[in-house]
Amino acid sequence: MPDHQQRIAYLLARYADKSCSREELDELFATIGQGNDPEGLEQLLEDVWHTAHPAPEIDYEAVYQQIKPAVPVRKTIPFKRIAIAASLLLLAGTAYWLLPHKRTAKQPLVVATPAQQHILPASNKAMLTLADGTTVSLDSTGKQLIQQGNVAIRQQNGQLLYASQPTDGNIHYNKLTTPRGGQFRLVLPDGTKVWLNSASMLRYPTTFSGKERVVELDGQGYFEIAANAQQPFKVKVRDMEVLVLGTDFDIMAYGDENSVNTTLLTGSVLVKEGNTKQLLRPGQQAVVDNQDHQLTVKTADIRKVTAWKNGMFVFNDMALPAILREVARWYDVDIVYTASPGAELYGGGIGRDLQLADVLALLEGNGFNHFRIEGRKVIVLP
Repeated sequence: MPDHQQRIAYLLARYADKSCSREELDELFATIGQGNDPEGLEQLLEDVWHTAHPAPEIDYEAVYQQIKPAVPVRKTIPFKRIAIAASLLLLAGTAYWLLPHKRTAKQPLVVATPAQQHILPASNKAMLTLADGTTVSLDSTGKQLIQQGNVAIRQQNGQLLYASQPTDGNIHYNKLTTPRGGQFRLVLPDGTKVWLNSASMLRYPTTFSGKERVVELDGQGYFEIAANAQQPFKVKVRDMEVLVLGTDFDIMAYGDENSVNTTLLTGSVLVKEGNTKQLLRPGQQAVVDNQDHQLTVKTADIRKVTAWKNGMFVFNDMALPAILREVARWYDVDIVYTASPGAELYGGGIGRDLQLADVLALLEGNGFNHFRIEGRKVIVLP
């Protein structure tokens, strides 16, 4: 066997028994992504498949079709047999996991009734509350023109667009709210684009006037700010403020999370919490603890932070409860623990357009806990 195949075989064996390091995992995926020697790789995957314990039965070829755009491959690798091996290894761009412990064989996912298997992912839906209290339901298919005084609001293609209008001297506020199981896009009167994640709310004026453009956020939003040095953009999250001139950034501010995270992709933002101020550079994340309100700055995992906007769940050494909080918001389900979650940390990616049962099966097949779906509840079992 050539040296490069021996190295891949070694890495595959380490991966199969959950003993490889993060560096080894990265090396393995990089090698697969290059697509060199596809026949040799296919045979190695088959060899591992025949010598390892099978994982839960899932249509991983369908999973691959959902997620493959996220992983470029230079050469075509015959996927039919790789998909079989992937039901153990979850390789070649489907979904991949790194656990710190070796696990034993497990029972397949328990689902109470066939109907409950088909809990679908979130879709474009939201509720628009106008300044006078009128509410308008929004979805991905609706096309309508909403007139609010001299302000024209157009809904089309799963987004809401505000046309820039002269002000009448009064400030009118609208509120866009996404439920659990919903998401929506918004173009503000100044041209700023906002992606609103599930269970989120944005409050904003229908016309920006004065020295600042100010909006209020609860939940999670991704912002592409229209540059205007004469009128800085400000996002308020409870007691925290993010001051912007022109930039792309993400704010995650869910009440059930441990912190409010502001992540900068381009430009610059000034994060203020109480008397503490911190200027961020691209690639940095400001973390404000929800308990003691301390502000710290760290290097951001940009791929993970922006994954939701790009249609993915991406986990990087995340514990099960944190993952399930994301799952609960996206699929509009409640999580009920009948057993303590395992201590393993998950790393990898899953398409957010999969059904809930498929996501839980991937988690179950690579962790210590089982799951059962009961109506709109996910029961976490030993």
